[in-house]
Amino acid sequence: MEASQLKAIISRLEAMTAEDSTIEVRRFEKEGEERCIVKYDKESDTFELDDHTENENFQFDDIDLVAMEIYDLIQ
Repeated sequence: MEASQLKAIISRLEAMTAEDSTIEVRRFEKEGEERCIVKYDKESDTFELDDHTENENFQFDDIDLVAMEIYDLIQ
């Protein structure tokens, strides 16, 4: 596992939690192809991941777990 890539993902997720808006959205791509969209809900302190490769939706309350899922999707 490339630590620098995982660290970059975690940094983007942490930036989402620092914003003032209620819902923050980030897109994650590989070679220009969108792999997933992650939404952070400040009120519930949860991340929602929309996986475009499998057409599935997941919710996480742990930043590390969502980061690992994103890492897997963009590899």
